[in-house]
Amino acid sequence: MVTFLPSRPGRLADVPSFGRGIGGAESNVACALAAAGHRARWVGRVGADGFGDHLVDTIAGYGVDTSAVRRDPHRPTGVYFRTADDRDADGFEVVYYRAGSAASAMSPLTVPLDDLAAGRVLHLSGITAALSADCLALMRTLTARRAGRPLVSFDVNHRAALWRGPDGPRVLLDLARGADLVFVGEDEALTAWGVRGAAAIRATLPQPETLVVKQGAAGATAYTRTADGSDTVTTVPAPRVDVVAPVGAGDAFAAGFLSATLRGLPVRDRLRHGHLMAAAALTVPGDLGTPPSRAHADRLAALDPQAWGTLRLGPGWTGASEAAEAAPATGAAGPAPAQGAHDQEERTP
Repeated sequence: MVTFLPSRPGRLADVPSFGRGIGGAESNVACALAAAGHRARWVGRVGADGFGDHLVDTIAGYGVDTSAVRRDPHRPTGVYFRTADDRDADGFEVVYYRAGSAASAMSPLTVPLDDLAAGRVLHLSGITAALSADCLALMRTLTARRAGRPLVSFDVNHRAALWRGPDGPRVLLDLARGADLVFVGEDEALTAWGVRGAAAIRATLPQPETLVVKQGAAGATAYTRTADGSDTVTTVPAPRVDVVAPVGAGDAFAAGFLSATLRGLPVRDRLRHGHLMAAAALTVPGDLGTPPSRAHADRLAALDPQAWGTLRLGPGWTGASEAAEAAPATGAAGPAPAQGAHDQEERTP
């Protein structure tokens, strides 16, 4: 979708003007992964209109392969408007104009399924399932367990405003149970399923090999299945972040975790890279932040528990890391990581 961002805080009725950006959970993840040095392809549908041109050109500008994007001559590109506040804050407003959009026409017949099976990871979002019956059919096809499929990553992304009727939470639960890796916020699991706490969420979602429960400023917990069928549980606190706009952080977290997964890093570091990528998004006004360089993110992810616990990230921190790396070694890049340090809580129930 094209996103319209308010020029100032306040009710939509009072905001005088909006800046144009891009939005969409899957494209956000693809852009962040490409910016982090991975090959990423975004598969979707946009209208044969100026907004569609803007989306495709902007996403391609991040280094994402857009060759599988289809242009629909009969349906427009979706758009939405939002206020400047967090989606859960009092007074937050979001208005979607995507009924009948090009994206809502995605289905197993209109999306090139071979393009979706070509990568190591296929990342999906529960938002797509809410757009239309055809989109839901596509999502059911992609989350059906079958031999030879890529690792299927699914971000629950419960958005009550997009669902017609009461079936959204149940549908999202069914789709999540078909995925290999699931991201879900502790707050949205409570809202959607009435399930409180990470352990209860895992009990509700035992099927995925990996379940990541995002716990806001407190951090995140990952459940990873071991060979004997039990779980290893890893909890990593989030660094302190001076937030500019609390949007796009969930998509960025997923991109950071997936990036570290593709690189074969341990679970603790996957969670830390998720937190760092989320911090890059939280410290800019829009949905997409410039990630830290891989080398700098690796150094931060390797910090000892005490240094990680005192880490504080504010606006411009990713650019500052680039400048520090380009400068002569003077110690300005921050504390050196302790070798072999661990801060995760790991246990086998």
